[in-house]
Amino acid sequence: MPQTMDSIEMLRRLVGFDTTSAYSNMALIDFVRDYLHGHGIKSKLVTNADNTKANLYATVGPETEGGVVLSGHTDVVPVEGQPWDSDPFAMIEKDGLLYGRGTADMKAFSAIALAMVPHFLKRGMKVPIHIALSYDEEIGCLGAWSLAEAMQRDLPKPHAIVVGEPTMMKVVHSHKTAASYFTDFIGLEAHSSALDQGVSAIHYAGELIHFMNRLQDDLRARASKNSEFKPPFGTLNVGIVQGGTANNILARHCLVQWGYRALPSEDHNEALNKVTHYCEHDLLPKMRKIFPEASITTRLRAEVPPLIPTDHNPADILCRALTGDNGSHSVSYAAEAGIFQKAGFSVVICGPGDIAQAHQPNEFIAVDQIKACEDFMRKLADWAASR
Repeated sequence: MPQTMDSIEMLRRLVGFDTTSAYSNMALIDFVRDYLHGHGIKSKLVTNADNTKANLYATVGPETEGGVVLSGHTDVVPVEGQPWDSDPFAMIEKDGLLYGRGTADMKAFSAIALAMVPHFLKRGMKVPIHIALSYDEEIGCLGAWSLAEAMQRDLPKPHAIVVGEPTMMKVVHSHKTAASYFTDFIGLEAHSSALDQGVSAIHYAGELIHFMNRLQDDLRARASKNSEFKPPFGTLNVGIVQGGTANNILARHCLVQWGYRALPSEDHNEALNKVTHYCEHDLLPKMRKIFPEASITTRLRAEVPPLIPTDHNPADILCRALTGDNGSHSVSYAAEAGIFQKAGFSVVICGPGDIAQAHQPNEFIAVDQIKACEDFMRKLADWAASR
């Protein structure tokens, strides 16, 4: 007998899977696959190289062109070091809010789509609703590339893709580029009292971070007053710095993990080019005066293309009609929307919850947002039935 559950119970089940990006998402994928199979729906998987993670896509309704893809990512960010008041992977409800890792970002959208499957099947849709779930969005949308390729190959061409990142059910037509990098510093170990005999990789990494802060000031100073984005300029962030072995040793190695989010209209390589030039022309000569074999290398970790507004976007037109949203909205985070657009699909971002809750301790989504998204999906099913 097919499983049925409401959106909140489905969300509780999805939150219960610890799909932090460092871990496998296969337990969640297997659950979703079994749930869909119980409703007579076949799903397809696209796995990573070692089969520890998978994208999933499935078609609800007729296998015809002109449907809509509901897209969400399965992974969540870590909870370590965050002061949670409850178990992050055991969702609780309090005062109209649902607490748990991934409630806002972004298991709620996927949970609602899955819970609505019985309604979609009963509605008698003439075009399908596809469900697409990806892996490793939080570390650079790594799974979305192969998912987009598979959808291009296997799915009847959809009318639109809706990426359900948290937008408070506003229709978003643009997001920034996101690129992340590893910069490795190799210096020369020495006793900490012999500063003139060694090259501290950490000290020079600190100089790079200071340079990035100055670069950020320049980006802020030239911000457009008419931009939809908040903040209205490109942004740099140093997320992780790792190096050193002891307090009394000049560090041989330091790794700086950093990222840059550029406006769609900007050169997304600007920050990388300036960082590379500064390392090669300012830092390395100083390091090599003491240690000729010192090095600084920067390599790309992941890159997500921007979602660019277009004059005629079927996804935008459809979602505005369903939500009644007539505003013009952009977001500073990146999502698989840019990847899908680059693959030739019509895409918008529209989902329940507030991005301000994403990645936070005690992450939550309001029950009212769940209801608003359910209403959106009922209207979407009506649209699919009327085609």
